[in-house]
Amino acid sequence: MSYEKVEQGLNPFIGVKQTLKALDNDFVSELVIASDADSRIVNQAELKAQAKRIPIVYVDSMKKLGKACGIDVGAATVALRK
Repeated sequence: MSYEKVEQGLNPFIGVKQTLKALDNDFVSELVIASDADSRIVNQAELKAQAKRIPIVYVDSMKKLGKACGIDVGAATVALRK
């Protein structure tokens, strides 16, 4: 289900750097995190989303998450726009 949300999302923020910037600017309605991503990489985004009470959805694969975004590499995080 979450992959479909990402596929339908309009211009999501892909990757940890973009996600962190979007979280700082309050542009995020939902955060999607790949469960197979290194926790050290996604931890900061996860903590910011929790502090701002933004829903977090976990998916099983970075590769599938990247594919849902239309990119050829894996994505550790994707932030859906408000």
